Formats: sequence, structure tokens, C-alpha cells
Amino acid sequence: MSNKEELLEQGFELTEEDNESADVVNAPVKEKSADTLPASMSLLRRIPVTLTLEVASVDVMLADLLNMDDDTVIELDKLAGEPLDIKVNNILLGTAEVVVINEKYGLRVLEFNSRDINELTR
Repeated sequence: MSNKEELLEQGFELTEEDNESADVVNAPVKEKSADTLPASMSLLRRIPVTLTLEVASVDVMLADLLNMDDDTVIELDKLAGEPLDIKVNNILLGTAEVVVINEKYGLRVLEFNSRDINELTR
């Protein structure tokens, strides 16, 4: 069974978007009633945003940055296996874990707070 067949069997959709030949994997969409989405969101649905999966961060001194070389190792603030942060335009919206899809990185959403999407419109 191919990866496409496996994804379809699990309830995912494979679509082609805007004449691109690459397949895009979309998780099954939960139906949201019209009253749960603000009226302003209907106008903004097609505006592109940047989704980032943040592994971890750490504050460092500028002096430490200046002393870095190719073999420098820096300890980050998350434990291995801990959920990663999903950010959209630098606004925290949930957590996810990394997955591999057709030899490319992807993410599996563990928790998503769609109410915070309203922050993107401010």
C-alpha cells in the first residue's frame, strides 16, 4: 500500500493547490458552525501567514555568540520528546510533534487553540 493510500485510509485528503503539482496533506477538517467564526475571518481566510514549529530557545550573551565556532553546542530549554510550539506569525497557537511524510518533515497537531487566531487580525 502506498503512502497516499495509507493517508487516504486514515481520513486525510490529498489535494493539488493553485496548479501546483505537489501533493498537500490536509488533516480532516472539523466542521465549525458559522457562528463560531468571526465575520472578519471570512475576509481574511486567503491571506498567507507563516506557520512555525519552534523546537526550543535559549537566551545567550552576545559575547557567547561572538565566541561560537562550527563545533559549539548550546543546551536548549526543552527536553527531548517534549511537545513543540506551533506559532503563526509568532503567536503561540498550540503544540505538535514532528513526523516524517514522504521523506519530508511534517507535524502532528497535539493541541490547537483556534480562539487565539483572532490575535492575528489585530
